[in-house]
Amino acid sequence: MISLSGLTQFLDNLEEGILFLDRRRQVVAINKAARRMLGRRDDEILNRLCPGLFQGTACARNCEKQGGCALMATVRGEKLVQDLVVQRPDGELIPLRMWAMQLPSDTDLACYAVVLRDRSQELRLEEAASERLQLGGLVGHGAAMQELFRQILRAAASEASVLVTGESGTGKELVARALHDNSSRARGPYLRVHCAAFPEQLLEAELFGHARGAFTGAATAREGRFEAAHGGTLLLDEIGEVPLNVQVKLLRVLQEREIERLGENQPRKVDVRILAATHRDLPAMVRHGAFRADLYYRLRVLPLHVPALRERREDIPLLVDALLDNLRGRHQGREIQLSAEALDALGAHDWPGNVRELANALEYALVHAEGATVLPRHLPPEVRQSARGADAPAKVDDMASAGLAQSYYRPPAGPAGREREILSRALKECGGNRAEAARRLGMSRTTLWKRLKQYGLDEDAGRSA
Repeated sequence: MISLSGLTQFLDNLEEGILFLDRRRQVVAINKAARRMLGRRDDEILNRLCPGLFQGTACARNCEKQGGCALMATVRGEKLVQDLVVQRPDGELIPLRMWAMQLPSDTDLACYAVVLRDRSQELRLEEAASERLQLGGLVGHGAAMQELFRQILRAAASEASVLVTGESGTGKELVARALHDNSSRARGPYLRVHCAAFPEQLLEAELFGHARGAFTGAATAREGRFEAAHGGTLLLDEIGEVPLNVQVKLLRVLQEREIERLGENQPRKVDVRILAATHRDLPAMVRHGAFRADLYYRLRVLPLHVPALRERREDIPLLVDALLDNLRGRHQGREIQLSAEALDALGAHDWPGNVRELANALEYALVHAEGATVLPRHLPPEVRQSARGADAPAKVDDMASAGLAQSYYRPPAGPAGREREILSRALKECGGNRAEAARRLGMSRTTLWKRLKQYGLDEDAGRSA
């Protein structure tokens, strides 16, 4: 049985604050995290009524109105969570999440436990993500991508394994890279193994390394990717393609944090954060015995799902802009833009190949466009077919040939208005400093300059670099 001192040490090592209350809702014990969150000494907390510690909050007001604690009224049923902001004696405001539980006790000493979680870091991450148009190589301002940005930044603050899921071409590797670049391991190595690219034995050697003579052709000893990624991050791409016997060894790495090279029996410690990505339905594979359930749950401690492009069509204009920037370098810096009708055609397509297919379609258009403007006829046949099926404007190409189609690429009015507002606010908050605004928005200065010019903000932004 654990001793009282051992229990106290355990409670003081928790990140959550704990208040123990008697039946009268007086505080009878408290841990170190709760003292820190409330900014008070033990003698200022113990034997006080719980509502008095949270004066001015909705929680305290509810207690006064109801003559009892709303949290306590529900401890026998579904957990009731309240978010509140507490002002500490030093004047600092701290956002907390609070819930309560009933303790299995027949005494009057401690009947309830109130749990407090500091939300400061969580809110800082949400604020950092809320007005980004880009996170690493990921681009988007729609609700789906903004939520993904928030999840990535939260996951980056942890050391837990992450399973990134999504259809092929959605950018799962970009998510993994953003996780690494925003984590405490950003200065360490980032390595990727495409698990479907290796036969079984070679995959083992690639991951775990091998001793000299371990198999035919192993003329020298070689470290594997786990060792090479020591102190950093390893992405296991297409994890659903890993054979079952290799899955067993991966499970050991996750559990023991050590590997054995092929042909050796000497364990080697590794310090690696493991990310995994797949387009496969792993739960279905688990049900059919094609993927180990224990490995699946070890990998998906923090699951992240990347939305398909058809689920975030509002991001297509931003993606087009970013992809064209990349393509210009491969086409001798050729300046090109999309007509409004071509952009409408892109928005009408379902993109089964997602962002990768969009990039290929734009490169196809660059090759087929005669001048500086991409028209619908320059797009791949399947994209033009989607536009016709969506009743795209008729005779667009004829109008363009006559010089009448002068409305070049602009994002749709809704997303464009929101993007313009974000850019304008960022510039104001940075005092017109474009370099700082670009940093806050997660984009390059060149991209920011183009967007400012596109929305007519370049003259209002000042001349700060």
